[in-house]
Amino acid sequence: MFLDFLDALRAAKIPASLKEHLILLEALKAGVIDRNLESFYYLSRAAYVKDEALLDRFDQVFGKVFHGLETSFEAETAEIPEEWLKKLAELYLTEEEKAEIEKLGSWGEIMETLKKRLEEQKERHEGGNKWIGTAGKSPFGAYGYNPEGVRIGQKEGRQGRAIKVWDKREFKNLDNAVELGTRNIKVALRRLRRFARTGAADELDLDATIKGTARKAYLDIVMRPERHNAVKVLLFLDVGGSMDPHIKLCEELFSAASSEFKHLEFFYFHNFVYEGVWKDNRRRFTERTPTLDVLHKFPADYKLIFVGDASMSPYEINYPGGSVEHWNEEAGEVWLRRMTDVYHSAVWLNPIPEKNWQYGQSIQMVKSLMEGRMFPLTLDGLDDAMRALTRTH
Repeated sequence: MFLDFLDALRAAKIPASLKEHLILLEALKAGVIDRNLESFYYLSRAAYVKDEALLDRFDQVFGKVFHGLETSFEAETAEIPEEWLKKLAELYLTEEEKAEIEKLGSWGEIMETLKKRLEEQKERHEGGNKWIGTAGKSPFGAYGYNPEGVRIGQKEGRQGRAIKVWDKREFKNLDNAVELGTRNIKVALRRLRRFARTGAADELDLDATIKGTARKAYLDIVMRPERHNAVKVLLFLDVGGSMDPHIKLCEELFSAASSEFKHLEFFYFHNFVYEGVWKDNRRRFTERTPTLDVLHKFPADYKLIFVGDASMSPYEINYPGGSVEHWNEEAGEVWLRRMTDVYHSAVWLNPIPEKNWQYGQSIQMVKSLMEGRMFPLTLDGLDDAMRALTRTH
C-alpha cells in the first residue's frame, strides 16, 4: 500500500523521492507516531511535501489512497444550472447572428434614439429589433442582445455588452474572513514580501539578549519591534454585473491579501475606475471616496492591484458619460492613466481565462492601458503578477 501511495503522489506531480519514502518507513519503524490514520497523515505530509502550494493536492491523494475518495485534477463536468433552464424564453443568438446585428451608431445617437423611443412607445414589447422590451435585438431593454445596448429593467447583465445600466443595484461586500481555498493564493502573494521591523519593541530579541548578558555579566533583556511585511498595497476590486460569477474567487483573494499584507487598503468600483470609489457596497451611492483623495493620501510606494474582468462596452473606457451608473465628466482611461502615473508598480488581475481575452475588445483596451501588465487570476498568473510588481519601480 505504501508503494501505491508513493506512485499516486508522483502521478499527481508531487515530487516524492525514494529517499523521502525510506525516511517515512524508518519513522514508522521507530514508532514516532501513534498507530492511527490521522497521525500517519501528518507524518507522511511532513515527509513528502516540501512546497506549501502542494498541500491541497497531497490531501486529495491521501483521501483517494486511504479512503477511496475521488480526486479533482482533471476537468470536472457540471450540470446545467436550473436558472439557465428558466430563461429559455430569452434570446440566444449564434455568433453569425450576432455579427449580423447592425450597430446603431455613436454614443450620442444611441442616447438620442432612446429618448425618442421612450416618447413613442406606449406599451410593453417583447422580441423584435426596435422597441424597448425583452428578448430582442433592439439596443434598448432586457434579456436580449445588441453589441451596443442600453439595459433597462433587467436584474443583471448577461452578454456583458450594455452601455448604460439604469437600475440601482446593490452588491455584496467581499468577505475577508473566508479561509477555504486561500492557502495557495497566500503562497503566491508571498513573493511580494519585503520584511522590516517597525513600531513598538514588543518582541524578545533572543540573540541580542544572550550577547548582552554575556558581555555585562547580568541578565540584559533586549526587545525589538515585530517583523512585518513592509509592502504596501492598494487593492481595487470590481464588483457586480459580470463579476458575480467570480465572487468566491475574489473573496479568497481578498482574504489572502488581508492576512499577508499589514498595509492593505482596498476600494470597490464597478466595471472601470472613474472619479469616485467606495468602501461599502451597501452605501456605494451615498458614501464615495474621490479618486483624487486616494491619489493624494497614499504615497507612490504603494503597489496598485486591480481585480476585474475588464468586460464592458468600450464607451465605458474612452468616452465621457460612458459609465454604466452615472455621468462621468472624464473618460475612464484618463483616470486609469492618472493612477498608473502615480503608482508605477501596478497590475490588473483578470478572472476570465486568458485564452478568451482575444474575444473582448474592452479587455484588449485595458491590457493596452496597463502596458501589458494584465494577468489571469490563477496561481501561475498571480505568481507572474507578483514578480512584475517586484520588478517595477
